[in-house]
Amino acid sequence: MTSTASSTDTRQDWPPYEERPSWQQRLRHFGYRAPGPARGDVREDGVREGDVRDRLVPPYTEPSKRLWDTLGVPPVLAGHIARWSGWGGPLLVTLLAGVLRFWNLGSPKAVIFDETYYAKDAWALVHRGFEVNWDKNANDLILSGGAVPIPTDAAYVVHPPVGKYMIGLGELMFGFDPFGWRFMTALLGTLSVLMLCRIGRRLFRSTFLGCLAGALMAVDGLHFVMSRTSLLDGVLMFFVLAAFGCLVVDRDRARERLAAALPVDADGRVRPDAYVAEHTRIGFRPWRLAAGLMLGLAIGTKWNGLYIMAAFCVMAVLWDVGARRVAGAHRPRLAVLRRDLGWAFLSTVPVAVVTYFASWIGWILSPADGTGGYYRDWAAKDGKDSDWSWLLPDWWRSLWHYENQVYDFHVGLSSPHTYESNPWSWIVTGRPVSYFYESPAPGTNGCPVDAGEKCAQEVLALGTPMLWWAACFAILYVLWRWLFRRDWRAGAIACGIAAGYAPWFLYQERTIFFFYAVVFLPFLCLAVAMLLGALVGPPRSTDARRVAGATAAGVLTLLIAWNFIYFWPIYTGTTIPIDDWRARMWLDTWV
Repeated sequence: MTSTASSTDTRQDWPPYEERPSWQQRLRHFGYRAPGPARGDVREDGVREGDVRDRLVPPYTEPSKRLWDTLGVPPVLAGHIARWSGWGGPLLVTLLAGVLRFWNLGSPKAVIFDETYYAKDAWALVHRGFEVNWDKNANDLILSGGAVPIPTDAAYVVHPPVGKYMIGLGELMFGFDPFGWRFMTALLGTLSVLMLCRIGRRLFRSTFLGCLAGALMAVDGLHFVMSRTSLLDGVLMFFVLAAFGCLVVDRDRARERLAAALPVDADGRVRPDAYVAEHTRIGFRPWRLAAGLMLGLAIGTKWNGLYIMAAFCVMAVLWDVGARRVAGAHRPRLAVLRRDLGWAFLSTVPVAVVTYFASWIGWILSPADGTGGYYRDWAAKDGKDSDWSWLLPDWWRSLWHYENQVYDFHVGLSSPHTYESNPWSWIVTGRPVSYFYESPAPGTNGCPVDAGEKCAQEVLALGTPMLWWAACFAILYVLWRWLFRRDWRAGAIACGIAAGYAPWFLYQERTIFFFYAVVFLPFLCLAVAMLLGALVGPPRSTDARRVAGATAAGVLTLLIAWNFIYFWPIYTGTTIPIDDWRARMWLDTWV
């Protein structure tokens, strides 16, 4: 049984704006729009007022006929371009990102920064199933190309194995050398650009803005350097972005099913219905299961994925509440509690937990006689008198003990480091991390003979400054858009930034680094793309407004691209004269 549209649309009797309370009228000047009656008008984002289907799943925007006429593109060709641009545009941006990241990937031919840990740990994991203690001269032997025997004694490590397994996969395919251990991070970095293009397209309902977000990340220095270095944070970023993308797709699929269940009026418009909105079951949601899998892999790479999982789960539940409210539910929270919350939990958290423990399978299957993984024999040796020994298997109790030791290490890590930084400085790239630095003499390693003094060769994990500084304003815009316009897209972007950024403020005394920020970098790029889209203006703006806005957005985008090109030598370890290197040290804290 369903009720009629007239009985469920409670907004029909609302007074006009000018007769509403003064606080609503005042807030409207700051961008807030109180709910109004269904009209059938077309809003700035292309949604028809009064058609709930378009509010639940807004249509994708397409280039106007005026644009094709200006460019001289025939209508038939314009139709083909519009139809294929959804994948063609993202693939072109991805091709650019891939060429940049794989070009001369094995250079510098050295073990840079924390590659000294993860490259060797990955090699041990894919061969023994657990990390081992390497000889202090192992790096030189590896780079020389000689046979490298794998030690047998287990090593104490403080990060889960997923990211190292990914690095090890590249080593198995291409060898135990710089190209091999950087291959998978370069591949995941390239694929993350493709994902961001598609996520941005779905988020903004605009192929252009989606591709713009991906292009911004393609030319970000931090993402570029992390994609060419075998560290864990780039792998973590990939899985976090993949989980976010799965949830965005799930949101659309769920709202499509909800819209399909709503009644249609005589004019062909889908109308809200309280009974349908509160009692419809969405059904099987495979994209939520995929999100749970990705979140489990994220946690299995680095533990800060736990914060991100918690934030994403809350965000997904709020999306369900919003969907049922738009569909006409009088008590959307209660409806979500009854219809969605249980399955939402089961399809994410348990899946993530099982995935995490499955990632330890190599350690679990290693011998428990002291020749296996670190602490693998703890339950049989030191923990044999535990109160839980009769209930839980030895591998579980040993792993639990291991995890407790790792947690104590992480919260107590405060050893000073030259390149450590406070998270307050990250958003303005206050203290980047130097992964590699050498000073070639004139006439050696690319340094000109007439250089006069030694040259500089550096790999600096520095975000493209113009992009990050623009992101400072974009974050403010996103927050305004979320708080005053109730824009769910802005809320989703803010959630991604906060989930990856805010937890680090709890550990300001801990030794932490700027490159951890790569995890929320995709959301910064989405924020900048959203800001640039606002600069261009809505489709119904005047020609003068659109031209001025497009010019401003284009200039900022070109400045970001130029900035990346300018810093290219210190992203790639290219040998340059020392004066050119000094010219690129814009802030004293970059040295």
